[in-house]
Amino acid sequence: MAKSEFDEFVQNDVKKQKGVYMPVQASLAERLTTRHLPMEKLHPNPDDEFAFPDIGPNYQIISKYVEDIMTAYRMKLEPFDDDPIIVEKLHPEGYLILNGHHRWAAAMRMHLKKIRVKIVNLALESDIKKIIEKSEHNKRATLDLDEVVFKSEDKKGLEKPLGFPYNLRYKQRLRLGIPALFYALSKRGFDIWVYSSNYYSIDDIRDFFRCYHVYVDGIITGLAKKNAQTNKKSNKIEKLMSSKYGITLHIDDDMLLRTKKQTAEFEEYKLDVPPEEWAKKAITIIEEIERNEKKKQRRQDENIV
Repeated sequence: MAKSEFDEFVQNDVKKQKGVYMPVQASLAERLTTRHLPMEKLHPNPDDEFAFPDIGPNYQIISKYVEDIMTAYRMKLEPFDDDPIIVEKLHPEGYLILNGHHRWAAAMRMHLKKIRVKIVNLALESDIKKIIEKSEHNKRATLDLDEVVFKSEDKKGLEKPLGFPYNLRYKQRLRLGIPALFYALSKRGFDIWVYSSNYYSIDDIRDFFRCYHVYVDGIITGLAKKNAQTNKKSNKIEKLMSSKYGITLHIDDDMLLRTKKQTAEFEEYKLDVPPEEWAKKAITIIEEIERNEKKKQRRQDENIV
């Protein structure tokens, strides 16, 4: 297709989706066995800048990917085998492109019949709302999956690897003490929310945690895209959470930050310890915060009396 023809094709597809298509959960079997999809089953994401009429595709990037496809064929390799297009299943048919629009466009220019994909299930806004409404807690703990929960560089600071066959499906390694930390948080009435900019499938993350006897309340992935639409969605989710939780405990790689909604107060606690003692230090801080809160409450009760 020529540039103007492709732009028109994208806009027509976006219009066709409106009021008809919606994301749904793909089964585990479908996600594990589907490695390729026909080109006609993929649809551009209306919330991605690629599909915005005033922004649209970057044709220099598309041309670069066309060269990559031709190079792959010359070397008798499959295009994008190590960098599949990330998609989400749609009702009534097809799949929504979450990441890889320009690779998809290059494949269309090269008249490929199929393309390498990875199907993921993301948390829908309605799912997040249900979790928040169902919760009986007013405290939450938040952690970044890639920066905090998953680790790989220091073997001394890692949980034992999963055994066969789970190690074939789950490649991530868990930071030492995460199960104990999550248990301590749940015991003290915290909802646990984990998030990532990567397009992890939420059921994969949930099942991975279960292998370590860990439960989390909310999983939010696919936060990489930063534009007006995704920012609006993120702000809406954060507004929902802020209205629910009076206290937020954000646990980072080297710091624990506690904030209170009503007073806008915040407290910082350093986690400057060796990797193998990180979780122990975090739990100790959380226990100290709880003791101080109980003492403060007792003093207030005594003053009332």
